[in-house]
Amino acid sequence: MEANLDSDPSGPIDKSRVMSVKPLRCLVPIFPSQAGSSASPQAPPFAFGAPSGSFPPGAAQFFPFVGSNEPPRPVNVAVPDQGRSTANAIPSPVPLNSFRTPPANTSARGRPRGSTKTHVHEQYDDGYAQNDSYENGFTIDTEDSSDAAKRKRKARKIVKGPQAVAISNSEVDIDHIVNNLLRAFNLVDINTSLQADSDHDLVERVVMVYNLLRRKIMQLDDAKGVIPGISRRADLRSGTILMNKNARANTKRRVGAVPGVNIGDVFFFRMELCLAGLHAPIMAGIDYLSFKVSGDEEPIAVSIVSSGGYEDDGDDGEVLIYSGQGGVQRNDKLVMDQKLERGNLALERSLHKGNEVRVVRGIKDGTSITGKIYVYDGVYKLHESWIEKGKSGCNVFKYKLIRVPGQPEGFMLWKSIQQWRDGAATRVGVILPDLTSGAENTPICLVNDVDAEKGPAYFTYSTSLKYAKPYQSSKSLSCKCSNGCQPATNCPCVERNGGYLPYSNGGVLLSHNSVIHECGPSCLCPSTCRNRVSQTGLKLRLEVFRTKNKGWGLRSWDPIRAGAFICEYAGEVIENGSDSDDDYILDTTRTFDPLEPVPTDEHVKPLFPLIVSAKNKGNVGRFMNHSCAPNVYWQPILRENEEESYLHIGFYALKHIPPLHELTFNYGTPPVEKKTGPQKKKCLCGSTKCKGFFY
Repeated sequence: MEANLDSDPSGPIDKSRVMSVKPLRCLVPIFPSQAGSSASPQAPPFAFGAPSGSFPPGAAQFFPFVGSNEPPRPVNVAVPDQGRSTANAIPSPVPLNSFRTPPANTSARGRPRGSTKTHVHEQYDDGYAQNDSYENGFTIDTEDSSDAAKRKRKARKIVKGPQAVAISNSEVDIDHIVNNLLRAFNLVDINTSLQADSDHDLVERVVMVYNLLRRKIMQLDDAKGVIPGISRRADLRSGTILMNKNARANTKRRVGAVPGVNIGDVFFFRMELCLAGLHAPIMAGIDYLSFKVSGDEEPIAVSIVSSGGYEDDGDDGEVLIYSGQGGVQRNDKLVMDQKLERGNLALERSLHKGNEVRVVRGIKDGTSITGKIYVYDGVYKLHESWIEKGKSGCNVFKYKLIRVPGQPEGFMLWKSIQQWRDGAATRVGVILPDLTSGAENTPICLVNDVDAEKGPAYFTYSTSLKYAKPYQSSKSLSCKCSNGCQPATNCPCVERNGGYLPYSNGGVLLSHNSVIHECGPSCLCPSTCRNRVSQTGLKLRLEVFRTKNKGWGLRSWDPIRAGAFICEYAGEVIENGSDSDDDYILDTTRTFDPLEPVPTDEHVKPLFPLIVSAKNKGNVGRFMNHSCAPNVYWQPILRENEEESYLHIGFYALKHIPPLHELTFNYGTPPVEKKTGPQKKKCLCGSTKCKGFFY
């Protein structure tokens, strides 16, 4: 523009006076001369000031950066030092609301384990890259998978629909949702001593709230669509929110085992390790503490994550050869010798001090290109260190860790299951290889390594619920989504679910409503539609096994993530009341504790009262035992067809469930008028919350 560049541009601008426009980077900054000086105005050095902040004295404001000279507001972002903090509290991660999707050629192999750069979208593959998949199968793979990830990584799909904003900028009150969850799970004003030295109950509640919040944010993002170039990272956002709310466990940093975390516990996100107090850095593979020795700070390692990003050798379940951190420059991919600093120095000091180091094994998720499942494998001790040439030709630090004896099985159990899958070893105690006689997608073996019982009482295996007649309902619209139902569209099935799709792309339930509306028989979407999760059969490798004191039970060879569909409760619908001697009843009219907070204290009545008996006809769901502290819950699923409705019962994981852990749900409490029917039975669940009886 020609003149009056410092005038107020709030009025109309005469565009005819615009002579030329150049990029700001091409303009030379002009500084005013000091009073009484004849020197050129270019003499003072250039000092950068943020456009939203104050302008230097004497410098004129220019359009469009016109504002007051108030000092800029500070941005409260603290980058934690990876392990060099002497405080006892775990440093909070940097709040990260959104990330630019990296170019296809920017993904580099071998990111330094101790790096604090914020290229999270390139290295942190265990977030949305996992896609919430849960289909059966995992692979024990300790090789570097980043090259495969680069070859197979696909561009994020943009949902057709209205242009949306990120969840952090949407009209949804996330803080209200968070506060309700924290109150419902008693995570507000946690006792300080309990938070420093947590029990298993607190760790479970923290991880459960994290996953409920993460999945809720995912669902809200889905309904808003996707902004091109913005990576939706609900895993990081939900973790940051909980850290800022101080909703976490084991805030006291320590050497050795962490209270409340059991060997074999599984995690699907690095942020979960941080919130549980197991491993503080959300990216770095080595966590360490610093202690003052003779006036100098000496680091010692407290935990490591071996996830295949480096040339680790972890095939032996008792010995781990761990590679040091560093050696790769992120920007230019320059490979160099690793240095004895940070985490490498901490491991070297731990070798001489002989302290225990927690080990988390990262196992490749067979259903995801870059996804990992993290298994806590207990404590190890360092026995040896050396330097060798890596595949790149540069020096790499190597550390030999040996597992402390006398601990329960962790990673070794996963190796055993993998051998059963591959046929390299035989499952002990198998009575029947496939209880379903081929009725399910995957075989379900019958196992008894406890006593001489040969099997359960005879029943007819059925994969679904059998109705004498369906429920009558008003005529409903069927979807015509030939490519499958998508969020942020006018699909009638989405609208019936309150404007949201109930499942993620990987089939994980995103929120818990009074009923899930799945696509019905008259819908034109394919069988692979993400709104038909419960209709595609079993995806987990389950087994029916003999318990020590509860008869037959159900468990899985596969790890199950929170919200994953397990199976349907198949059987026969009973219309005239249940038999008091029937131990295979599921009654939706009973009272159940809500998973998520509800706006009323009154029990939410089911849309359709349903009583199902699996005594004579049913599926694997009939073997699921009661527990006062269950890891599974049920949800009613409605499938509509023209003027008829079919109600089904689906079982979903309440929390992350490690392999071979018994699957249980709460049988509920009968209404007052029905308590004369079912009798109290002695509860043998063995949990700390056991009430001593169930119906």
